[in-house]
Order: sequence, then structure tokens, then C-alpha cells
Amino acid sequence: MTDPDTGPDAGSVGVVTEGRMDGHERRDPGGTVAALRDAGDVRTPVPSAGPAPVPREAVEQPRPAVGARLADLDEHTLVVRAQEGDVRAFEALARRHQTALYRLAVRVLGNRSDAEDALQDSLLDAWRRIGSFRGDASFSTWTYRIVANRCTGMLRRTRPPVPVADPGAAGGDDAAGLVGRSRPRSPERQAELDAGMAALGDALAALPHDQRVCFVLRELEGLGYTEIAQITGTGEATVRGRIHRARKTLAEVMRPWR
Repeated sequence: MTDPDTGPDAGSVGVVTEGRMDGHERRDPGGTVAALRDAGDVRTPVPSAGPAPVPREAVEQPRPAVGARLADLDEHTLVVRAQEGDVRAFEALARRHQTALYRLAVRVLGNRSDAEDALQDSLLDAWRRIGSFRGDASFSTWTYRIVANRCTGMLRRTRPPVPVADPGAAGGDDAAGLVGRSRPRSPERQAELDAGMAALGDALAALPHDQRVCFVLRELEGLGYTEIAQITGTGEATVRGRIHRARKTLAEVMRPWR
């Protein structure tokens, strides 16, 4: 079973290990390369609205040596290479961000299996659309938005998920505030906290989708209002309103556990 804070292991979802693309690459754990090949997109991630403009500094700066390790390249260089059709450059980008993206999917969907599917589909979608990325926001913000939209769409099509046991593992202070501040734990206290966290998971799953996404991004992922607005495609005032309503609802539901 995967952990929502460490992300899926190498055999779960998402990206491939580095290897040659001549038919002798190493094992493709998540099937991403195979899926890209099936989609016919490995060499040509064509944007819908024409190629993204290349910033002047990208033209003027010397290009890293062909043999440079992808893991050592800066994000901008990897994005440019991915937009030129370099699938391994995109895989390097995905490796850098997949833990946070998976954690977001788990917390929004409340189900690790669905989260893995959402991450896989989102990475494929991001690869197909990489040519449309213009750098108006950071690459991480852009991919967050793809994952958030994918998760929201899944929630609208399915029944409410079974929530994960610990929705606040990486946002401990905020989650602890809803179920009581941490203190030395007796077995009885630990059982009480476990029950409180389960109740919090249920309450979080019951929030409207838009409130849940904003709450997770703010309180559990620690993102700022501006970035959340970019991810959700709304204004900051809307984001603040959604988070306020989510906090109010959760605080009321969790009152017995305070």
C-alpha cells in the first residue's frame, strides 16, 4: 500500500526509469511510455493552438551538452526539451513532481487506487498538452491544475469515496487543530485521535468538490491563495470564500473531537 506523503513506489504509477528508447529500455513500471506509444504521441506532443513561444533567454543561453544528466538539468530546460518531443525530459519533470501530485490526488479523492489512476491519466494528459504550456505559471502549478481537474471530474462521475485514514499527515498542525492538539498519547487518547481523524476524513469527503480541492491545497499542501487561484482557474476572493466555508463546515462537524 502506498503512502499519501511519499507517493507511489516505482511499481505503482506514473513515470519510467531512465533507459534507452530503442526497444531496450528498462522496465516501464507505470506503463507511461507504452501508453504514450499507443497514443502515438511520443515524438510529437502537438499543442492545439500552435507551438509555445520560446523565451529569448532560452535562445541566447547555451544548450546543455547532449550527454548531460536529465536529473541535473533545470526545469526550464527540461520543459523546452519536452516541448521538442523529448519524452525522457518529460519523465524527469514528472519524477520531480509526482509525489506532490499523487498526495493531492489521494487527499481529494480519498482513495489510493483512484488517485493512482488520476495521476497516470494526468501525466499522460500533461505530456500531450506540454506544447501548450507557456510559462504563465510554474510547471508545478500547471500540473497541479491538471490533476485537480482530473480528480474533480472523477468525483462528479462517481459515488463518494472511502476516505483515507490520515488526510492530514503532511498538514499536521491544521488537522490536529480540528481533532484536538497533540499531547502525550495513552492508548485511550490514541484511539480517540484515530477516531477523530477518521471523522475528519469523512467530513472532508462530504465537502463540495470545489471546497475540498481548495481546502486540501491550502491547509494540507500549504499553497498560497494566488497559486490556488491559478490552479483552480478562479479568483483569489473565490478561493478564500471556498476555504472559509470548508473550515466552518469542518470545524462544526469536528466540534465533539476538539
